Amino acid sequence: MTTESTATTIAQYVDAHHADQIAFLREIVRVPSDTPPGNNNPPAEKAAELLTKRGYTVERFAVPEQRVRDYGMVSVTNLIVRHKFGNGGPTIALNAHGDVVPPGDGWSFDPYGGEVKDGRMYGRGVAVSKSDIASFTFALDALKAAEKAGAKLNGTVELHFTYDEEFGGLVGPGYLLEQKATKPDFVIGASFSYAIVTAHNGCLQFEVTVHGTATHGSMPETGHDALQAANAILNAIYGKLPDLGKIKSKVAGINTPTMLVGQISGGTNTNVVPGKVVLKMDRRMIPEENPAEVEAQVRAMIEGAVAGRSGIRVEIKRLLLANALKPLPGQEKLVGALQKHGERVFGETIPALGVPLYTDARLYGEAGIPVVLYGAGPRTVPESNAKRADENLLLEDLRKATQVVACAVAELLTA
Repeated sequence: MTTESTATTIAQYVDAHHADQIAFLREIVRVPSDTPPGNNNPPAEKAAELLTKRGYTVERFAVPEQRVRDYGMVSVTNLIVRHKFGNGGPTIALNAHGDVVPPGDGWSFDPYGGEVKDGRMYGRGVAVSKSDIASFTFALDALKAAEKAGAKLNGTVELHFTYDEEFGGLVGPGYLLEQKATKPDFVIGASFSYAIVTAHNGCLQFEVTVHGTATHGSMPETGHDALQAANAILNAIYGKLPDLGKIKSKVAGINTPTMLVGQISGGTNTNVVPGKVVLKMDRRMIPEENPAEVEAQVRAMIEGAVAGRSGIRVEIKRLLLANALKPLPGQEKLVGALQKHGERVFGETIPALGVPLYTDARLYGEAGIPVVLYGAGPRTVPESNAKRADENLLLEDLRKATQVVACAVAELLTA
């Protein structure tokens, strides 16, 4: 069977089962998986039920309850499906996450309805990344159909459906890798636009607690104002932004490091000098930066901002360290196959670039596994309202992306 006939068989299968795929996606959208709070056993069980109905053996990897709660979530069960083609060959994992951010306000549609209007499905997670649970599942179905029709494929395809990307991935892909449940040769991770993502930023998040001494507002000199000290820290953080703006990444699609304070809390009442203020901050790192050096610099900057202030003490707690995703040898094979078939199916050039956010795909990279992100999605992230009200997915893109993934994987299994 030629490469062209394999692609034709895949396209015919995907087209014939497009309605089934839409129904599959709707069913997983209808099970809430808001993270936080992160009660993600129910959505995993729904996905496992649907996969079992499609004839797959589903392996469940439940993360111990105490570990999940210490992590800040309620429950996590990750899923692996494995399908062997022929003899030998590489193992290619397709990873998508089933957890989503809470829907928030402002929806015109039921965020858990999976409603379809004018060729688009609306619902939380239809773009990020429940769509890729559907695209990867039906891509594997299509590969099985191609093998049955005579395609000579050699290798293993694994579906990794994980449930903590919104919290960083440590009890999702991180847990599967830590438990040695999988060791793929290549990974295609869930994406959020039709481009191929080859690199992304890293992220450091800190909780900064400024301790002072509360006192009556009529006698501020008898206390130590934590908010004044916190303001000095804010000035130091935002005063650093012009310098960060001068640092440029060489990775296309990634610009400069960023830093911000996303949350502030403190004080007890209007007429009381604040005795404690808590800042939560985010420092994005371009792939060229060293995380240990960045963390040391941020800590020194914060401590220096309040140095010498009487009665003031600062605690700095790291909340998250997500390393940047960097290209690894072998990644070019994934990029080449996806671009080739993406350009054929979509009829336009498919770019390969970096993005300024971070994902759990980095954990595969940290394990030395070449990984790229690709899946169903629009030309740009804002088009899908990802993580906003009325998140949506053009269902034609779902169909096309499924073809692209299946054809690219078929090429890697016949190389």
